[in-house]
Amino acid sequence: MPIIKQTDIPFLPLRGMLVFPKMVLHIDVGRERSMAALEQSLLEDSKVFLGSQRDIAVEKPEREDLYDIGTLAEVKQTVKLPNGTMRVLIEGIGRARLEALHEGTGYDTVDIEVLDEEEEKDLEQEALMRTLLEQFKKYSKLSKKVTAETFESVSDITEAGRLADMVAANLPLKVAGKQEVLEILDVNERLEWLISRLLNEQEVLGLEKKINERVKEAMERTQKEFYLREQMKAIQTELGDSDGKGGEVAELREQILEADMPNHIMSVALRELDRYERLPAAAAESGVIRSYIDWLLVLPWTDATEDRLDINRAERILDRDHTGLESVKERVLEYLAVRQMTKSLRGPILCLSGPPGVGKTSLARSIAESLGRKFVRISLGGVRDESEIRGHRRTYVGAMPGRIIQGMKKAGTINPVFLLDEIDKMSNDFRGDPSSAMLEVLDPEQNHDFSDHYIEEPYDLSNVLFIATANDLGSIPGPLRDRMEIITIAGYTELEKQEIARNHLYPKQLEEHGLTKSQLRITDEAILHIIRFYTREAGVRSLERQFASIARKAVKRIVSGKNKRVTVNPKTVEEMLGKPKFRYGMAERENQIGVATGLAYTTVGGDTLQIEVALSEGKGKLILTGKLGDVMKESAQTALSYVRSHAGELGIDPAFIDETDIHIHVPEGAVPKDGPSAGITIATALVSALTKKPVRREVGMTGEITLRGRVLPIGGLKEKTLSAHRAGLTTLIIPADNERDIDDIPDSVREDLTFHLVHSAAEVLAHALKEA
Repeated sequence: MPIIKQTDIPFLPLRGMLVFPKMVLHIDVGRERSMAALEQSLLEDSKVFLGSQRDIAVEKPEREDLYDIGTLAEVKQTVKLPNGTMRVLIEGIGRARLEALHEGTGYDTVDIEVLDEEEEKDLEQEALMRTLLEQFKKYSKLSKKVTAETFESVSDITEAGRLADMVAANLPLKVAGKQEVLEILDVNERLEWLISRLLNEQEVLGLEKKINERVKEAMERTQKEFYLREQMKAIQTELGDSDGKGGEVAELREQILEADMPNHIMSVALRELDRYERLPAAAAESGVIRSYIDWLLVLPWTDATEDRLDINRAERILDRDHTGLESVKERVLEYLAVRQMTKSLRGPILCLSGPPGVGKTSLARSIAESLGRKFVRISLGGVRDESEIRGHRRTYVGAMPGRIIQGMKKAGTINPVFLLDEIDKMSNDFRGDPSSAMLEVLDPEQNHDFSDHYIEEPYDLSNVLFIATANDLGSIPGPLRDRMEIITIAGYTELEKQEIARNHLYPKQLEEHGLTKSQLRITDEAILHIIRFYTREAGVRSLERQFASIARKAVKRIVSGKNKRVTVNPKTVEEMLGKPKFRYGMAERENQIGVATGLAYTTVGGDTLQIEVALSEGKGKLILTGKLGDVMKESAQTALSYVRSHAGELGIDPAFIDETDIHIHVPEGAVPKDGPSAGITIATALVSALTKKPVRREVGMTGEITLRGRVLPIGGLKEKTLSAHRAGLTTLIIPADNERDIDDIPDSVREDLTFHLVHSAAEVLAHALKEA
């Protein structure tokens, strides 16, 4: 390729465009130095060098701002425009390499090397030209930018270099792409580059066509749906239903979009709404879908109350609402303290265990108030269907969510205090095991995506503070019990009951019966008299009923005009409540032979049991009555075997084994009784009956006995001790291993009792029997 050098050629820099050789086109020029260069070229030989800028923002380009290869062109015509710019008709002559740029006084000049192309046609070049034309033809059919006339003019070109330049000029290439073509000096290489580019452009245009077809189809479908909806509205209007289902659907759609629910839940709701819209109003499934959408809308998905983590305030609320229960209140305050420190502790699963009437439910309500959370209570008593917890599947008639989701709807927030009342009363049958369903609810590792059969979408329960209540932990399955932190509420002492009655029960009954303190006055002595002679319970529910009975009688007297005010004291209690129901004081009025007082633990708290032994002539037969359970029967047999094997040591004639029938009875025969802790009581009553030594009437005892006479530890010592204190006992015999449990007993009770810690039955007998 011959090279011709030229110097001092006027220079016209181009921004955002490029001129190929043999091209003729108009260019608008606005820069003063560029217009001066054009005018100078007309004064000489009309030659001008066209070089493209790398950056169009540069106003006065330097050498490094320009590409190396440009186009030598001839100025054919110039026209001054009214706006001060110049329009020039220009024709490209050939490629040229920029050697130097000179800055003149009015315009710039360049030194260039003109690169003259030599056409040497061969078979390869001929094949490349044909391929290029064939691909350009295919491209022109796909592209709307290349007209048939343009293709015809290009196909008439016989020079390979010019053909390549003309094809490149008609491709949608950016300046950098066209510059790349301009800089390819080898003609065959230029042809190959363009063929490759044309193939790529055809593929892009094919994809664009498919995309446009899909968009067009979607638009047509949307327009069709809009048209059909408008037709439906018109039909509904003709039928007299001005709003129709369309108005309802539009309202529901707006509610869904405005609801603060997760994106995946919103997509489910919108999908179901589309199904609802397509179904006839009379279709059975239409009502099911509508109910489902309503549930998705009313459930709280993100709304939460802000926790009030003020420990002092919480302590004041708990003390105000509850007397005693120090260990429970301490645990709640510990939870608040940790929550305040970490800001991220998940709610623990607390289980308040204790007899009825000790304030388990009201304590949970106070916890909610102290936290500033919403409170929700559901009762699980008698629940035996798994769907009560997990909900019914929507295929069933009358399907609805389970009680957990219903409770969350009632709360309206994602972090309420949720009370699962009477969790020990759940049972199972052929409809499933609800306690197994509760495992997912109460497991912090699983309940962040709790699955309800009705809702079907995962629901987050991890922010809920669950509190369960139970009377009997023994009836709760092991896996479920393992997920809960058990807090035992044994019951109230006599002093605590007085405080509760004075500060809570009495004012409450006054308010419920429309009385004032001046109209009904109950003295402290009367309160104590009611506690001792009219109630015998661990809680205060029965005590509250006695106060309600007094209030009703007082209202009757005031309304009838008999009294303007009523005062209740120990002397008038019997007039209001009738004869005393219980005997306060010693379990027995005098020491008895063959009768021992045992301590029992029941689902309603502690209680005392009188175990009686009667001897009669016979053949060594053992009779057990009193509706005893298997464990208690075995304890009686163990106690008898101990007495038989130690008869000599105990001063008992061994012949009684074959000559005496033994009848062991536990009064209140209609009440079921079971457990091993009556072992030493039965043994004591047996020895008393056989030795004719009376049992001390002030002594109560509890403990399991072995064949060797060892005394094993028992449970529920606090509850049993409180019952002994209520019954008026002053001395308790307990297993030595239960010494650690004495600290749980209130100080006011411990001060009135004497504890004997024993290891063997011999020690029990030494403390319990009175020498004849």
